[in-house]
Amino acid sequence: MTEPTTLAENQPKIMSRLQEVLAARGIDLAAGPIDDTPNSDEPGHPEYHRRQRIKVAVSRWETATPWRYQQATATHPQIAAWADRLINNPRSAGFLLLTGPFGTGKTHQAYGALRRIAEAGTPRPATADDPSDSPQAVALRSFEMIAITAPDMYGLLRPGGSEQGIEHEIKRLGKIPLLLIDDLGTEKISEFTEEATYRLINERYNRGLPLIITTNLPPRADGQTDLVDRLGERIVSRISQVSEIVALEGRDLRREHR
Repeated sequence: MTEPTTLAENQPKIMSRLQEVLAARGIDLAAGPIDDTPNSDEPGHPEYHRRQRIKVAVSRWETATPWRYQQATATHPQIAAWADRLINNPRSAGFLLLTGPFGTGKTHQAYGALRRIAEAGTPRPATADDPSDSPQAVALRSFEMIAITAPDMYGLLRPGGSEQGIEHEIKRLGKIPLLLIDDLGTEKISEFTEEATYRLINERYNRGLPLIITTNLPPRADGQTDLVDRLGERIVSRISQVSEIVALEGRDLRREHR
Protein backbone atom coordinates (compact mmCIF):
# COMPACT_ATOMS: atom_id res chain seq x y z
CA MET A 1 0.00 0.00 0.00
CA THR A 2 1.34 3.45 -0.93
CA GLU A 3 2.32 5.59 2.02
CA PRO A 4 0.23 8.77 2.35
CA THR A 5 1.98 12.03 1.48
CA THR A 6 1.52 15.45 2.95
CA LEU A 7 0.47 18.62 1.11
CA ALA A 8 3.90 20.09 1.76
CA GLU A 9 5.56 17.17 0.06
CA ASN A 10 3.27 17.47 -2.94
CA GLN A 11 3.38 21.27 -3.14
CA PRO A 12 6.13 21.46 -5.81
CA LYS A 13 4.17 19.05 -8.05
CA ILE A 14 0.93 20.93 -7.48
CA MET A 15 2.51 24.31 -8.23
CA SER A 16 4.21 22.91 -11.33
CA ARG A 17 0.93 21.47 -12.62
CA LEU A 18 -0.87 24.76 -11.88
CA GLN A 19 1.73 26.74 -13.83
CA GLU A 20 1.36 24.33 -16.77
CA VAL A 21 -2.42 24.83 -16.81
CA LEU A 22 -2.09 28.62 -16.62
CA ALA A 23 0.61 28.67 -19.28
CA ALA A 24 -1.66 26.66 -21.59
CA ARG A 25 -4.23 29.43 -21.18
CA GLY A 26 -1.69 32.14 -21.90
CA ILE A 27 -1.47 33.38 -18.34
CA ASP A 28 2.03 34.13 -16.98
CA LEU A 29 2.31 34.41 -13.18
CA ALA A 30 6.08 34.61 -12.96
CA ALA A 31 7.08 36.24 -9.69
CA GLY A 32 8.44 39.75 -9.99
CA PRO A 33 10.73 41.71 -7.68
CA ILE A 34 9.22 42.94 -4.42
CA ASP A 35 10.33 46.30 -3.03
CA ASP A 36 9.44 46.30 0.66
CA THR A 37 11.93 49.05 1.59
CA PRO A 38 10.05 51.71 3.60
CA ASN A 39 9.91 55.17 2.10
CA SER A 40 10.52 58.38 4.02
CA ASP A 41 6.84 58.60 5.01
CA GLU A 42 6.77 55.17 6.65
CA PRO A 43 8.07 53.87 10.00
CA GLY A 44 11.43 52.21 9.61
CA HIS A 45 12.92 54.88 7.37
CA PRO A 46 15.53 57.10 9.11
CA GLU A 47 14.01 60.32 7.73
CA TYR A 48 10.57 59.38 9.06
CA HIS A 49 11.95 58.88 12.56
CA ARG A 50 14.01 62.07 12.35
CA ARG A 51 10.85 64.04 11.56
CA GLN A 52 9.09 62.37 14.47
CA ARG A 53 11.93 63.37 16.80
CA ILE A 54 11.72 66.97 15.56
CA LYS A 55 7.96 66.99 16.17
CA VAL A 56 8.40 65.75 19.74
CA ALA A 57 11.38 68.03 20.41
CA VAL A 58 9.77 71.25 19.14
CA SER A 59 6.60 70.45 21.09
CA ARG A 60 8.64 70.06 24.27
CA TRP A 61 10.54 73.27 23.53
CA GLU A 62 7.28 75.18 23.07
CA THR A 63 5.91 73.77 26.33
CA ALA A 64 9.01 74.85 28.28
CA THR A 65 9.39 78.26 26.62
CA PRO A 66 7.51 81.37 27.85
CA TRP A 67 5.12 82.99 25.39
CA ARG A 68 7.38 86.02 24.92
CA TYR A 69 10.19 83.83 23.52
CA GLN A 70 8.14 81.50 21.31
CA GLN A 71 9.66 83.14 18.21
CA ALA A 72 13.22 83.10 19.53
CA THR A 73 16.05 82.19 17.16
CA ALA A 74 19.81 82.01 17.65
CA THR A 75 21.02 84.74 15.32
CA HIS A 76 24.43 85.31 16.92
CA PRO A 77 27.06 83.26 14.97
CA GLN A 78 28.96 82.18 18.08
CA ILE A 79 25.80 81.01 19.81
CA ALA A 80 24.55 79.17 16.72
CA ALA A 81 27.95 77.47 16.39
CA TRP A 82 27.80 76.32 20.02
CA ALA A 83 24.34 74.83 19.43
CA ASP A 84 25.64 73.02 16.33
CA ARG A 85 28.54 71.55 18.31
CA LEU A 86 26.08 70.29 20.88
CA ILE A 87 23.93 68.72 18.15
CA ASN A 88 26.97 66.83 16.84
CA ASN A 89 28.37 65.84 20.23
CA PRO A 90 26.46 66.90 23.38
CA ARG A 91 29.23 65.97 25.80
CA SER A 92 31.86 68.06 24.06
CA ALA A 93 29.84 71.29 23.84
CA GLY A 94 30.44 72.43 27.43
CA PHE A 95 28.57 75.41 28.88
CA LEU A 96 27.34 78.55 27.12
CA LEU A 97 27.70 81.74 29.18
CA LEU A 98 25.89 84.80 27.82
CA THR A 99 26.85 88.06 29.49
CA GLY A 100 25.96 91.69 28.92
CA PRO A 101 23.79 94.58 30.11
CA PHE A 102 20.03 94.43 30.53
CA GLY A 103 18.01 94.21 27.33
CA THR A 104 20.72 93.02 24.94
CA GLY A 105 18.88 89.84 23.96
CA LYS A 106 20.60 87.25 26.13
CA THR A 107 17.43 85.36 27.07
CA HIS A 108 16.13 85.51 23.48
CA GLN A 109 19.38 84.05 22.16
CA ALA A 110 19.40 81.36 24.86
CA TYR A 111 15.92 80.12 23.97
CA GLY A 112 16.87 80.42 20.30
CA ALA A 113 19.83 78.09 20.86
CA LEU A 114 17.55 75.54 22.52
CA ARG A 115 15.13 75.81 19.61
CA ARG A 116 17.93 75.23 17.11
CA ILE A 117 18.86 72.06 18.98
CA ALA A 118 15.24 70.88 19.03
CA GLU A 119 14.80 71.45 15.30
CA ALA A 120 17.84 69.30 14.50
CA GLY A 121 15.96 66.17 15.59
CA THR A 122 19.12 64.52 16.89
CA PRO A 123 18.58 61.85 19.56
CA ARG A 124 20.59 62.34 22.72
CA PRO A 125 22.84 59.41 23.74
CA ALA A 126 21.41 56.65 25.89
CA THR A 127 22.34 56.80 29.57
CA ALA A 128 22.69 54.29 32.37
CA ASP A 129 19.19 55.32 33.47
CA ASP A 130 17.77 54.69 29.98
CA PRO A 131 20.02 52.25 28.06
CA SER A 132 17.49 51.20 25.40
CA ASP A 133 18.23 52.01 21.77
CA SER A 134 14.82 50.97 20.41
CA PRO A 135 13.14 53.47 18.02
CA GLN A 136 10.52 54.24 20.69
CA ALA A 137 13.17 54.93 23.32
CA VAL A 138 15.22 57.07 20.93
CA ALA A 139 12.13 59.15 20.08
CA LEU A 140 11.42 59.75 23.76
CA ARG A 141 15.08 60.67 24.35
CA SER A 142 15.03 63.21 21.54
CA PHE A 143 14.79 66.39 23.61
CA GLU A 144 14.46 67.22 27.28
CA MET A 145 15.02 70.66 28.77
CA ILE A 146 14.36 72.77 31.84
CA ALA A 147 14.49 76.57 31.68
CA ILE A 148 14.42 78.39 35.00
CA THR A 149 15.35 81.82 36.33
CA ALA A 150 18.00 81.96 39.03
CA PRO A 151 15.58 83.40 41.65
CA ASP A 152 13.12 80.54 40.99
CA MET A 153 15.95 78.01 41.17
CA TYR A 154 17.10 79.39 44.52
CA GLY A 155 13.50 79.24 45.70
CA LEU A 156 13.52 75.50 45.00
CA LEU A 157 16.92 74.96 46.60
CA ARG A 158 16.07 76.69 49.87
CA PRO A 159 14.70 74.65 52.80
CA GLY A 160 10.97 74.14 52.23
CA GLY A 161 11.15 75.44 48.66
CA SER A 162 10.14 72.16 47.03
CA GLU A 163 7.61 69.53 48.03
CA GLN A 164 9.96 66.87 46.65
CA GLY A 165 12.88 68.18 48.68
CA ILE A 166 16.19 69.84 47.91
CA GLU A 167 17.99 66.60 47.02
CA HIS A 168 15.35 65.78 44.42
CA GLU A 169 15.70 69.23 42.82
CA ILE A 170 19.50 69.09 42.70
CA LYS A 171 19.38 65.69 41.00
CA ARG A 172 16.62 66.77 38.60
CA LEU A 173 18.46 69.92 37.51
CA GLY A 174 21.80 68.14 37.53
CA LYS A 175 20.75 65.32 35.17
CA ILE A 176 18.32 66.92 32.72
CA PRO A 177 19.97 66.81 29.25
CA LEU A 178 19.50 70.57 28.62
CA LEU A 179 19.33 73.24 31.30
CA LEU A 180 18.97 77.02 31.02
CA ILE A 181 19.55 79.19 34.10
CA ASP A 182 18.44 82.73 33.31
CA ASP A 183 19.65 85.83 35.19
CA LEU A 184 22.27 84.12 37.30
CA GLY A 185 23.94 86.48 39.75
CA THR A 186 20.97 88.81 40.25
CA GLU A 187 21.07 88.27 44.00
CA LYS A 188 23.62 87.39 46.65
CA ILE A 189 22.99 83.80 47.62
CA SER A 190 23.28 82.37 51.11
CA GLU A 191 25.91 79.92 52.23
CA PHE A 192 23.34 77.14 51.95
CA THR A 193 22.20 77.98 48.41
CA GLU A 194 25.81 78.54 47.34
CA GLU A 195 26.58 74.97 48.35
CA ALA A 196 23.46 73.66 46.56
CA THR A 197 24.35 75.66 43.41
CA TYR A 198 27.90 74.31 43.51
CA ARG A 199 26.60 70.73 43.73
CA LEU A 200 24.25 71.30 40.80
CA ILE A 201 26.86 72.86 38.51
CA ASN A 202 29.53 70.39 39.59
CA GLU A 203 27.16 67.53 38.70
CA ARG A 204 26.76 68.85 35.16
CA TYR A 205 30.46 69.66 34.94
CA ASN A 206 31.43 66.09 35.89
CA ARG A 207 28.83 64.47 33.63
CA GLY A 208 29.74 66.64 30.63
CA LEU A 209 26.17 67.90 30.34
CA PRO A 210 25.51 71.21 28.57
CA LEU A 211 24.31 74.27 30.47
CA ILE A 212 23.23 77.69 29.24
CA ILE A 213 23.64 80.62 31.65
CA THR A 214 22.60 84.23 31.13
CA THR A 215 23.90 86.92 33.44
CA ASN A 216 24.38 90.68 33.61
CA LEU A 217 27.75 90.19 35.30
CA PRO A 218 31.15 89.25 33.81
CA PRO A 219 32.76 86.09 35.18
CA ARG A 220 35.64 88.14 36.64
CA ALA A 221 36.31 91.86 36.65
CA ASP A 222 38.63 94.23 38.50
CA GLY A 223 36.98 96.98 40.51
CA GLN A 224 33.36 96.00 39.78
CA THR A 225 30.87 93.36 40.86
CA ASP A 226 31.31 90.07 39.04
CA LEU A 227 30.05 86.48 39.25
CA VAL A 228 32.76 85.57 41.75
CA ASP A 229 31.27 88.11 44.16
CA ARG A 230 27.81 86.57 43.75
CA LEU A 231 28.57 82.85 43.45
CA GLY A 232 32.03 82.23 44.85
CA GLU A 233 35.29 81.12 43.26
CA ARG A 234 34.52 77.37 43.25
CA ILE A 235 31.43 77.78 41.08
CA VAL A 236 32.84 80.40 38.69
CA SER A 237 36.05 78.40 38.21
CA ARG A 238 34.11 75.43 36.83
CA ILE A 239 31.84 77.60 34.72
CA SER A 240 34.77 79.51 33.20
CA GLN A 241 36.80 76.39 32.40
CA VAL A 242 34.23 74.75 30.13
CA SER A 243 32.21 77.74 28.88
CA GLU A 244 31.85 79.39 25.53
CA ILE A 245 31.60 83.00 26.76
CA VAL A 246 29.62 85.37 24.55
CA ALA A 247 29.35 89.05 25.50
CA LEU A 248 26.27 90.75 24.07
CA GLU A 249 26.60 94.51 23.94
CA GLY A 250 24.49 97.35 22.61
CA ARG A 251 21.38 99.32 23.42
CA ASP A 252 18.47 98.13 25.54
CA LEU A 253 16.30 96.37 22.95
CA ARG A 254 13.31 96.29 25.28
CA ARG A 255 13.13 100.08 25.31
CA GLU A 256 13.43 100.25 21.53
CA HIS A 257 10.53 97.80 21.11
CA ARG A 258 8.16 99.57 23.47
